[in-house]
Amino acid sequence: MSDHAQALTPPTPDATAALVLADGAVFWGKGFGAAGDAVGEVCFNTAMTGYQEILSDPSYAGQIITFTFPHIGNVGTNADDIETATAAARGLIVRNVVTEPANYRAQSAFDRWLKGQNLIGIAGLDTRRLTRLIRLNGAPNGVVAHRPNGRFDIPALAAKARSWPGLEGMDLAKDVTCRQTYAWEETRWSFDNGGGYSRLNAPQAHVVVVDYGVKRNILRSLASAGARVTVVPASATKDDILRHQPDGVVLSNGPGDPAATGIYAVPVIRELLATGKPILGICLGHQMLAIALGGRTVKMHQGHRGANHPVKDLTTGKVEITSMNHGFTVDADSLPPDVKVSHISLFDRTVCGLSVAGKPVISVQHHPEASPGPQDSHYLFDRFMDLVKEHKK
Repeated sequence: MSDHAQALTPPTPDATAALVLADGAVFWGKGFGAAGDAVGEVCFNTAMTGYQEILSDPSYAGQIITFTFPHIGNVGTNADDIETATAAARGLIVRNVVTEPANYRAQSAFDRWLKGQNLIGIAGLDTRRLTRLIRLNGAPNGVVAHRPNGRFDIPALAAKARSWPGLEGMDLAKDVTCRQTYAWEETRWSFDNGGGYSRLNAPQAHVVVVDYGVKRNILRSLASAGARVTVVPASATKDDILRHQPDGVVLSNGPGDPAATGIYAVPVIRELLATGKPILGICLGHQMLAIALGGRTVKMHQGHRGANHPVKDLTTGKVEITSMNHGFTVDADSLPPDVKVSHISLFDRTVCGLSVAGKPVISVQHHPEASPGPQDSHYLFDRFMDLVKEHKK
């Protein structure tokens, strides 16, 4: 549908939703999911599958997700394919109106699930045009609004988008982290047990995960690799972590600016580095680990979000097809000599992994628990567990 920068009412009767950008641009569409409005950073994701995992990934806190693949939501939703109980994304944008679910695993229609998650959806936009805009100008602030009565105050929505401060300098890990420590034993989903998750029976080591917005499948992957997992909040101190007597520590994924969350997280990470225990950083955890090691992070023009990102493991020469979701990156030139780049993006040569000379410390920017390759990056958990078992006392 066309855009009308100053319109107070939609151009057609069936336009019940609008995306309003900070510069005043308006994209009209048909609303679904929850009614209301939400402000955030408008980004795009190129994945063809996995929309339920994407929307429930805590790393998307503060963001409105544009799906470039046109058929989103048509296979419905289920209770297994979620990464956290409450979605952290602000809303979503799709090209085609969602049809009724057509998949043997579907338990609920997409629209019903979105309402339960209080997520606002808008369909019928020219997502190609919006994606090109983001690629050229960077991810803008915007408001997605769903009004079943078709009445909008576009100037007020544009003002709301302009006044939102943006993700740079924003600590969102505190909003999505767990509130108390808990244990995790569930392993990966498999057809072998009738189609579902299993439980860890014979743990080989104990790993503490610092939850900056951890995805459940990271915890499942650790358990599948033989780890007894204890999850602690993002605000946990070194003593909070070490009292569990872990054999290794994982710094999880999460949303927001790593430098902002790093104000309280980086000093703890430095103390953990001094213990000599094996450490694995993933996504936000990777970025804050880089800061703790002496590097710095920068905001990307448009970020990496999708399930088709080629990454090269420089230690083996292997190329992996990975899943990514990040708007910040580690500045390779800022890293000290003992910190080596272990993985790089073959799209733009940005840093996708680190290792530290003489220390059991590794990290990756992408999501090794995801399965776009389909299992190209699962080895990372085994690599980490090998370090854990090697240094286990």
